Amino acid sequence: MTDVLFYHLQHKPLEAVLPTLLEKSLERGWRAVVQATSAERLAALDDHLWTFSDESFLPHATDKEPDAPAQPVVLTLSDRNPNAAAIRFLVEGAPIPPEIGGYERVVLLFDGNDEAALAAARADWKSVKAAGHDATYWQQDARGRWEKKA
Repeated sequence: MTDVLFYHLQHKPLEAVLPTLLEKSLERGWRAVVQATSAERLAALDDHLWTFSDESFLPHATDKEPDAPAQPVVLTLSDRNPNAAAIRFLVEGAPIPPEIGGYERVVLLFDGNDEAALAAARADWKSVKAAGHDATYWQQDARGRWEKKA
């Protein structure tokens, strides 16, 4: 079964959290795909992953680029898995793909200060659990560290 992780963002924004999670995924030897719901968010993430740190960058592409299948991280608006990723990150309310069994993990990152995002995450939690997947819920503490809550 695919592990599904819910990350409740409260004290750090997506732009501060996602690069670290992607780096950890690459350290495991996993390819990653990041799904957003708007071209604007995708473009912003694309720019951010090149410049988020003075010491490093995350090699990546959007799924529109011809070399996307060879990239360790691919940004997309679709539910396809363009680079045979082991982990899928869903941001900006991107829906859980119909078939997640091909992933080691699926990670939903949602804004804990947005009531609509919280309600959508609760509904996703119920559907993931009903489908028999292992689900864990992580929430940021005041220092921005992750605490497992469920």
